[in-house]
Amino acid sequence: MRILHLNDLYDPRIGSSIRQMYQESERLRELGHEAAVLSVTQDTGLLAGATFGEQEVLGSRVFLAHSDYNPRWRGWVGLDNPRTRAALAAVLDEYRPDVIHTHLIHTHLSYAALAAARRRGAGVVFTSHDVMTFCYQKLTCFHGGPAAGGELRDYPAHWSKCIPCQRLRFRPGRNAAIRRILARDVDRFTVVSDELGRAISANGIRVDRTVWNAIRPQRRLPTEAEVAAFRVARGLEGAQTIAIGGRLHEQKGVGQLLQMVAKLAGEFPRLRLMVMGKRDVYDREFAPLAAELGVAERVVPTGWLDGDELQQAYAAVDVFVTPSICFDTFGLVNLEAMEHSKPVVATVFGGSPEVVLDGQTGFIVNPFDVDGFAGRIAELLRDPERARAMGAAGHRRMVDFFTIERLTDEFIEEYDLAAAAARARSGTARSRA
Repeated sequence: MRILHLNDLYDPRIGSSIRQMYQESERLRELGHEAAVLSVTQDTGLLAGATFGEQEVLGSRVFLAHSDYNPRWRGWVGLDNPRTRAALAAVLDEYRPDVIHTHLIHTHLSYAALAAARRRGAGVVFTSHDVMTFCYQKLTCFHGGPAAGGELRDYPAHWSKCIPCQRLRFRPGRNAAIRRILARDVDRFTVVSDELGRAISANGIRVDRTVWNAIRPQRRLPTEAEVAAFRVARGLEGAQTIAIGGRLHEQKGVGQLLQMVAKLAGEFPRLRLMVMGKRDVYDREFAPLAAELGVAERVVPTGWLDGDELQQAYAAVDVFVTPSICFDTFGLVNLEAMEHSKPVVATVFGGSPEVVLDGQTGFIVNPFDVDGFAGRIAELLRDPERARAMGAAGHRRMVDFFTIERLTDEFIEEYDLAAAAARARSGTARSRA
């Protein structure tokens, strides 16, 4: 079978979901299938001045189109982007995929790509990694915020909520158009967590299946000597270390976490918070709050990490935390911490409760309850044996349920169903002719 992944992002250093796409492609090739990627770049230099090019990334053939515009128009361009039409048509003509597997396409490749794939006779599988089928950004309005204690689950989008949030970015009819396109042009619609499926279903979109995210385990984990050297280099030697990783944003709960550190500081004088994300973002958006709370010297901002250094960072952690106050659809960083046998204290919002088992592999806590979240972190810092036991249980859970082999097998089932639907359409068309 020949599979073409569509994704607005192609650089595996950007995030875990991009790495997962390449890991699945690698596994598909191991099983005798073909897999390639169509993506976009804003760097015309990468294409040597052309509007379309090709390169290899982690063993995958990657077709690259050029697309760049002011993101305020995403509500319009995300439905149909004229900048990528020719590239999509050329790739469909040359690669002739049996199945199109779309991931993040709401900014550049656009929902119009689904109709183009269907017209060319391909089966179409759509994986929703986020809430962008009905929301313009990270979903934050559903829980009611501090006023409601984060207890609401108000998922349906409505102009009365969206217009005050998006203002001039709001495009009337966007969500209705997306629903029509998905219903018409997608053979199989999958989500990365059951909770994401509930949110999407609440907005009138058919969900066929949950396929949990996964990782391909590292071929080699860091040695004790490498981890010790990392700790020394980062000023973590002898420290009790908690960490947050990924994109740094207020919606990821970084502000809440700094408040937690302030509450924990008195009991844990050796406590350090490792912030594994872009240093300039931390310095600009969160360093002032850390100083205001009196915890600036307890924070170790590493900057963006990848490769061996990222693995060493995970291995150097005592407790990993994901205190997101937005709808965190899955939290692949949870799995990456679990691979290193680390207990995780994670948000109640989104898919983390499906990954982290409360009281077994870590804890699930409402991050608006700063005292409660900090208290769970404290329990693990006070009891290293319990923390290690939870981390070991998390590692077993990762191996049992979240491997790339399981994910690929499930997607092959989806590809077969989508390809069969495409063949049925073709047969119907011939019979009508």
